[in-house]
Amino acid sequence: MIVKEYRVILPMTVEEYQVAQLWTVIEASKDETGGGDGVEILVNEPFSVGSQYAPEEELPGGGTYSCGQYTHKIYHLASKVPSFIRLLAPGEALNVTEKAWNAYPYCRTVITNGYMKDAFFLKVETMHVQDKIDIENVHELPPDMLAKREVIYVDIATDLEGTIKSEWDPKTFQSKTTGRGPLVGPRWWEKTDMPVMCAYKLVTCNFRWFGIQGLVESYIAKTELRLFHAF
Repeated sequence: MIVKEYRVILPMTVEEYQVAQLWTVIEASKDETGGGDGVEILVNEPFSVGSQYAPEEELPGGGTYSCGQYTHKIYHLASKVPSFIRLLAPGEALNVTEKAWNAYPYCRTVITNGYMKDAFFLKVETMHVQDKIDIENVHELPPDMLAKREVIYVDIATDLEGTIKSEWDPKTFQSKTTGRGPLVGPRWWEKTDMPVMCAYKLVTCNFRWFGIQGLVESYIAKTELRLFHAF
């Protein structure tokens, strides 16, 4: 099992990012599917505690994040996985189910696979926080999970090959609307008067397939980092 907390630091307010997040979801979906693959949206409905679409595992915050928007999607990803997985896996194994609960500023996404059943599980939980980038346990992890967790700071102004389109490069881009940017130098947030927020993204993944567990979990961790860096 991998437990990684990616701390993505952004030059905006939490309220602004709620709007920006809609754009990032659309762009990420376009980039991460294609080539004949696609996304089926089965459900897109409001949820609340006790409702039909409430999560089985209660959301954190003691009721603070008790309602929001629920989506249920199926991703067809045959052209997006490494070739070694395509060789090993039957076609139906390359369809994944995503269930997401958006109770912003907290969001939870759970990805499973009907073919692998309990042998595969990926959960991404995000807490969006203004100003504070170093909260020790924002996700309220129990001691055993906290001991396994690895913290990774994601600086969107650093280069990660192949993740950012040139017209969106934070090192050169300046917003015409807000005047913010470009983001200069490493750890740009320490020397700016722009608003700063942090998206604490906790990724928990378990892949139990004999012989390739470590390889696949490592691939998933690298893919999540690339995605968080780009969006």
